[in-house]
Amino acid sequence: MLRIVNRVLLGLAGLILLVLGGSVLAVGLGLEPPSWWIHDGKRDVLLSDADRTKWRDEGWWWPTVIAVLAVVVLLALWWLIAVLRRRRLAEVLVDTGDGEGALLRGRALEGVLAAEAGALDGVERAQVALTGRRSTPQARVQLRLEPHVDPGDALYRLTTEALDHARDSAGLATLPAEVRLRAVKHGAERVS
Repeated sequence: MLRIVNRVLLGLAGLILLVLGGSVLAVGLGLEPPSWWIHDGKRDVLLSDADRTKWRDEGWWWPTVIAVLAVVVLLALWWLIAVLRRRRLAEVLVDTGDGEGALLRGRALEGVLAAEAGALDGVERAQVALTGRRSTPQARVQLRLEPHVDPGDALYRLTTEALDHARDSAGLATLPAEVRLRAVKHGAERVS
């Protein structure tokens, strides 16, 4: 979802800047603008003194400007934090039993879990991403199933084999998982 919002916002911002900049450039190069356009000619400024000071004496003007700018700043900060936030877990804290702990690279656990899930019968490909906190990781698993595989059986084998092995090897009390199953497309079969 964030990827879609990110692309839409960047596309809209780019389109608006391109249209405004291109129109100012075109008028500056001598193209005749329509009568309703904000920029009239080469010697015209975008905001005249009268336009800039038109609403200054109104009581609602400055609170409205400040509120709109505050909302824009908050949305920009939210967007920046959402883009910079790490999606994947970098490391998992493994309890070694001696009061200390060891750190296991998240990518290593993802790779092993994906390899074991991909080796299950009826699974063509598996992808795994770890999220959450390093002491309580969560797994997001995507399985592409071969044709004619029972999804319930594939899910049961994934939870009882691959996820259990990963949880036990990392010394975790639980390893919650969100599993998405997709079937591989295949051609129609002939029935005789």
